Amino acid sequence: MTDTIHILVVEDQTIVREGLCAMLATKPGLRVIGTAADGEEAVRQALALRPDVIVMDLIMPRMDGIQATRAITAQWPAARILILTSYSDDAQIFEAIYAGALGFVLKQDLGQKLVEALEQLHAGQSPLNPAVALRLMRSLASRDTTAPREATLETLLTEREMDIARLIARGYDNQNIADALNISVRTVGTHVSNILRKARVANRTQLARLMLRQGLASLYE
Repeated sequence: MTDTIHILVVEDQTIVREGLCAMLATKPGLRVIGTAADGEEAVRQALALRPDVIVMDLIMPRMDGIQATRAITAQWPAARILILTSYSDDAQIFEAIYAGALGFVLKQDLGQKLVEALEQLHAGQSPLNPAVALRLMRSLASRDTTAPREATLETLLTEREMDIARLIARGYDNQNIADALNISVRTVGTHVSNILRKARVANRTQLARLMLRQGLASLYE
């Protein structure tokens, strides 16, 4: 990637936080522009610095990662938040998605996988560990999937918009969608704006969740 990705690192453990910053500093195209040791500081830093990606720990004092994610996305819907988590955090993983997180990296995968996730998120994709994605699908399937017929996306969107919404749910960015449908990136951007407005959601992740809940998309397609 040619553009520098500006990153905010949020981690309460000093050794881990400093280690992350040191590792990221060695990677071309990545620049840490701020750090935070708790959720309250993360919210302040995120809104002040507007980084390209926020790397967010889940377990922190004063305000945890889920609360911080919710507070940030409420004031800045375009925020791209990448959660640091572990296999034992299922409930928190799912709640972080509902709060607005766009991707996840397992703490045991820090290194090149973190770099790849940062690049994917910056490119408009939603990096998910396969095991996390599988458990997420099972969790969504167990939740309330009922919705008024008049509110379903199939009744709100045009056929072309539905095609694009399905690709968004599968993690495609605008360039991928343009290539898949043989249309311009600018046209895709216009459609995406219309889709989000009609669906009354703030971002692509919320749209994907709505698609999954209504049975209109699958991570396995």
